[in-house]
Amino acid sequence: MITIVDYDMGNSRSVVNMLQRIGFKAEITRDHKKLESAEKLILPGVGSFDTAMKNLEHFELKELLDRKALIEKVPFLGICLGMQILTNSSEEGNLSGLGWIKGSASKFKSDNDIKVPHMGWNYIQPSSNSRLCKNLEDNSRFYFVHSYYVQVREEEHSSMKTTYSLEFDSGIEKDNIFGVQFHPEKSFDQGKNLIKNFLEKC
Repeated sequence: MITIVDYDMGNSRSVVNMLQRIGFKAEITRDHKKLESAEKLILPGVGSFDTAMKNLEHFELKELLDRKALIEKVPFLGICLGMQILTNSSEEGNLSGLGWIKGSASKFKSDNDIKVPHMGWNYIQPSSNSRLCKNLEDNSRFYFVHSYYVQVREEEHSSMKTTYSLEFDSGIEKDNIFGVQFHPEKSFDQGKNLIKNFLEKC
């Protein structure tokens, strides 16, 4: 079962709708028994870093997700804020992230050249060994909405780069753990292909 973690942080229904369009069933839940049986886990997210971490603690999900991802090695995909909290920290808050992939989130600096948040379509540059990007078209574009960007500490964990005033990691991968800063569920065919890669190749 494809399971979407419900921790009151946003766009879960749009992810389910996209999965249904490409022929996969999924459920949104915070029920521990259902999460224990998950074969794939997706963690979407819209909102603030600290609120996300507080909600994971409030619903007693953090230790469960740690075990599923780090010990049982269940394939895990974080989307947008869900990717940011896979790292250690964010300038947005004071709490620690999950820390599964070493890195941190920083805020874009608003000036005359760029607007914050980064909103709209932008290109990714995938690494040659990215499993999420298998068979994606050259110059693939995805839909972004975010004010904070991730930079990983170890380059081997960067699977995609995007430039918006500066270069940042728009995709991260480590073993069974994956994250994307953009919204594949809003990115039409390329988003569908990327999600299918996660479900079928990861």
